[in-house]
Amino acid sequence: MGVRRLLPMLSAQSLEKALDFYGTLLGGVETYRFPEGGPAVFVALRLGESEIGLGALGAGPALHGQPLRPASGHRMELCVYVDDVDATVERLRAAGVPVLLEPADQPWGERIAYVADPDGNLVMLTR
Repeated sequence: MGVRRLLPMLSAQSLEKALDFYGTLLGGVETYRFPEGGPAVFVALRLGESEIGLGALGAGPALHGQPLRPASGHRMELCVYVDDVDATVERLRAAGVPVLLEPADQPWGERIAYVADPDGNLVMLTR
């Protein structure tokens, strides 16, 4: 049994806002869109060596039949490696992104900060 790759997929209340955050602000490049030629209900973005999928809530029932909202509690967080944590936080803050934890050096040697994406998912920025 060999896992070939892992693609986290987030459900977005507003696909447009999620694409602005992960695409425009964090530099993601679109690699897939469904459906082609119409309003998207799912988009995959490449960020550096990684990829993330973003799906629009309300685009129809989920295939698995489980409710996608409301999610409660801290269910997951994304760790995003960036070249400059401080500069990234300032760019996100200027765009209105909530900063949950200001950049700080950690005992294990990384500098981290936390922001929230448009759906409230925790995003740890680190270098």
